[in-house]
This record gives sequence, structure tokens and C-alpha cells, in this order.
Amino acid sequence: MEELIRGKPMNVPATREDLMIVNMGPHHPSMHGVLRLIITLDGEDVIDCEPILGYLHRGMEKIAENRTIIQYLPYVTRWDYLATMFTEAITVNAPEQLGNIQVPKRASYIRVIMLELSRIASHLLWLGPFMADIGAQTPFFYIFRERELVYDLFEAATGMRMMHNYFRIGGVAADLPYGWIDKCLDFCDYFLTGVSEYQKLITRNPIFLERVEGVGIIGVEEAINWGLSGPMLRASGIQWDLRKVDRYECYDEFDWEVQWQKEGDSLSRYLVRIGEMMESIKIIQQALEGIPGGKKPSPTFELSKQELYVRVEAPKGELGVFLIGDQNVFPWRWKIRPPGFINLQILPQLVKRMKLADIMTILEVQDINSFSRLEYLKEVYGMIWVLVPIFTPVLGITIGVLAIVWLEREISAGIQQRIGPEYAGPLGILQALADGTKLLFKENLLPSRGDTRLFSIGPSIAVHINSTKLFNNSFWL
Repeated sequence: MEELIRGKPMNVPATREDLMIVNMGPHHPSMHGVLRLIITLDGEDVIDCEPILGYLHRGMEKIAENRTIIQYLPYVTRWDYLATMFTEAITVNAPEQLGNIQVPKRASYIRVIMLELSRIASHLLWLGPFMADIGAQTPFFYIFRERELVYDLFEAATGMRMMHNYFRIGGVAADLPYGWIDKCLDFCDYFLTGVSEYQKLITRNPIFLERVEGVGIIGVEEAINWGLSGPMLRASGIQWDLRKVDRYECYDEFDWEVQWQKEGDSLSRYLVRIGEMMESIKIIQQALEGIPGGKKPSPTFELSKQELYVRVEAPKGELGVFLIGDQNVFPWRWKIRPPGFINLQILPQLVKRMKLADIMTILEVQDINSFSRLEYLKEVYGMIWVLVPIFTPVLGITIGVLAIVWLEREISAGIQQRIGPEYAGPLGILQALADGTKLLFKENLLPSRGDTRLFSIGPSIAVHINSTKLFNNSFWL
């Protein structure tokens, strides 16, 4: 047995010799993060799948160990910028439990409202790309309609649409503005009609059901053994929701139900997320109607010399932080437990013996986090800012030459009192553009035998002389 293991690679299947190995990815950053799948195919059948990670790393844990909590809060929204309120919540919950800090009731209600709005926004941005990847483009546009309304509410309360920096140790950064509660209640009523549209358009669609029903089945024991959480776990028949289990914030004061299914397939995971959005609306409505008064504290303290693990029920599953304090304002250790990373490990088992077209269905319904789009945009913006100093002088010279040529044409036409055969376009600007382009790209601007400095200021001298002539002619007329 030992010789067999040594003589044969573990990832190479032994069914046929003419297998095809296909790279799916690395995915574009606007899809599922920088994730690469090495897929071994036997025709259209998936024999093996190896996820490759590690193309992008931000060092978020080491940054946390060199910052105070209030300094670190602007960073955490980059963990999962589709569910930013949850990353802020876990960041402040850890030191709050470490220091036994009590959060005022009003602040806790506001936190619950923000968390559930963020859950809705995250599920919406999962639903749209998921439907687009399996062939339905229309829901992709529908989900942005409701998602923009959620971001409008975030912007009104926090000043930012995505990177909020709103949670604080012991409360929130600011109270809700005047009229915000009424607008949020209006959104809840409107969103319920939107979800009913999703039900009519998607849930009972026979093509959609053909793609997701019975695909990627996960049993109860498998879900537990693989450490799955969130909708991935509840879709396999396990009623496990940290909002009910840990009773953090004030979720136990509201009337809501844990959404779960027992089939364990991709359809069940879809239904769980749709149901969670409906339950989130119920929680938000109850919190808005019963929100109490109060003030927000802003404590600052050292992290005591002890350790603890804190977790919240994020849209993708269990988001946790392991924190070790050392009588310092900086954490001695800050370890993040991301839900998407843990849920991804079961992907090779789910796609084996499935069809190639089922990979996107199974991968999408896992709701793997898109961690890299912001980083990608930062790289693009960085390249742009590098090129700006180079292209700015070139663009300025080009515009200057074209303006001088056009002005010279206009002055000459005015002096001669005729338009002439080379006057094209409105105000003759097309002819000036043509002459300027020719001057820049075809003609030698600096003759070898001419005076370089004098020739460079020649156009300016010509414009000055012609403008003087035009002024004199106009004066005598």
C-alpha cells in the first residue's frame, strides 16, 4: 500500500488516460474573488477539482495587531465589502466581551437594523450574479433596484454607501438622522413586493429548477464534518443560527424563525437565502417600531490579558474572531475565521461526478466572497495615477497646438474677409483639427538648419502679428 501511494500522484484520477485538465480561472475579480479551479474532465464529467487560493493577501490580521480597535475599524470593511456591517460588528464585539462593556439598548437596536439591512444587500448581490451565471440575466438588473435603496439608507445614516466605519465599542458612531426610520419602514414595505417578484420570476421557473434541483447535495453528517455554516449548513436540515444560539445583541427580543431546508441541494440553499431576506424584513420592522431612546458611550480601554473567540451569523455563515489581549491597546493576536473560506473546502467533493456546466451552479450557490474587486480597482487607479503625470503635458501640448492652429485660421479668415476653400466644420474647427494633427504627426516641427528656440515660438509670433492686423483692420473699419 505504501509503494502504491509513493508511485502515484494523489490528484491524478485512474479512470482513463486521455483526460483533459482545464483551468477555470483565476476568476475575474468582479466574480468570486481571485480563485482558480484546476478541473480534470472525462468528456463533460468532472473527475477531480482542485481549488487554488492565495493569489491575493492583505495581511489584515497583522494590521490588526499593530492598531487600536478604533484605528482598525476602517480596514475591516474590506474583509467582505458585500456585508460590511458584520465585519464591523465582530470587530467591536470582541473587545466588548473582553472588557465586559454593556451596549445601550438603543445602540443595540440600531446595530440589529444595520446588520439585517446588510444581510439583505449581501443576499441580493449573491442572487443577481448567481442567476446570470446560470443563464438568467433579468434578475441581475432587478436586484440592483432594491440594493441601491439599502445603500441609500446606509448613506443617510453613516455618510458612506459601502465602507461605513459606523460601529464603535459600546455603541455606534452616530444616532439615526431625522426621518430615517420612516424611510426604512417604507423600504421594508416595498421590498416585500420585490421578493414576490423574485418568487414569480425564479422560484417556479422550470429551467431554473432543472439547473439547481438535486445538484450539489450535502447530507447532514457531511455538513457537520466539513464545518459548514450559514445557509450551506441550514439547507442540509440543521437549524443552527448563531442569532438564536448565542443570543448576541437583542435578537431574542424579536419574533422570527430560522430558515432551513432538508434536501441539501442547490435549490435548498437558494430557498434558505430567499427566506432569510423575508425574515430580515420582519426583524427590521420590529426593531424600528420598538426602538428605545438612549445615548451612546465612547469608551477607550486596554485589552485585558485573556483570550476569547467571538462569532456572529454573517450572510455567508459564521464569521469569527479569536482575540488575545496583553494589557495593551493593541491586540496581541487577532485571528479571523472567514465563512467563505471554510465553506469552499467541500467544493471538490460536490463537483465530482457532476457535469462541467454544474460547477458554476454549485460554486455560485456557495456564495464565495468576492474579496478582490476593491484591490483590483486600487491597482487600476494606481496605474492611472502613474500615467497621469506623463500624459498631462502631452495632452496640454496637443491642445495648445490645436488651439493655436485654429486661432490662426480664424484670424487669417477675418483679415482676408473671406472663408476660403479650407474652412470646414463649425467655426472652421474641423480644418484646424486636421491641420494640427498633420502638424503633430507628419511634419518635422524643428528643422535641422533652423533656430530651434525661434522656431518653437513661431506660432505664437504669427498669432500675435495676425491678431494685431485684425485689430487694426477692425479699428479703421
